[in-house]
Amino acid sequence: FFYRGPDDEGFFLQNADSRNKVSIGLGHRRLSIIDLSEAGRQPISNEDGTVWIVFNGEIYNYPSLRNELEGKGHRFRSRTDSETIVHLYEDEGVDGFRRLEGMFAFAVWDARSQSLVLCRDRIGIKPLVYGRFGNSFLFASEIKSILQDAEIKRVIDWNSLELYLTFNYIPAPHTIFKGINKLKPGHFLVFRNGEITE
Repeated sequence: FFYRGPDDEGFFLQNADSRNKVSIGLGHRRLSIIDLSEAGRQPISNEDGTVWIVFNGEIYNYPSLRNELEGKGHRFRSRTDSETIVHLYEDEGVDGFRRLEGMFAFAVWDARSQSLVLCRDRIGIKPLVYGRFGNSFLFASEIKSILQDAEIKRVIDWNSLELYLTFNYIPAPHTIFKGINKLKPGHFLVFRNGEITE
């Protein structure tokens, strides 16, 4: 869940069935900057609804990427930079993330491979936290969103507290709570078949 703005909210839910092995839910609160129309509402998907994204940030080079992707036959429904990431992922997979210039954190759900991909900008301007709790994998732009789940135990990570007292901040991948991690700047994470790969 990305809780980043007051302008709009959107949800995508997909329950497990014979085709889908996992249930997924994506939520987004929007601060409208690019494409203020209804077409820019998140979560946003590709043409056939097999790739979905929730996105926080701004991609500075999205116009040139969009032109390139349109030249390859991708059809866009909005003028957003977030939809550009969807089509870039369709075209190049996670390797395309290296081409993104900007400040961002996002999650891509790929229904075809049943995988969730999280990505964070190179400097780590935009926050992204995650954790695996039993059979659930949760992520958000703020720890307090994860803590809304009553099943999550709020246990202090004493090593992280020591890091905070030493450096006056807690470096990634640590957070103050055990089991909740920050995605490191410039990294992406794939959650698939119950496995996490960073």
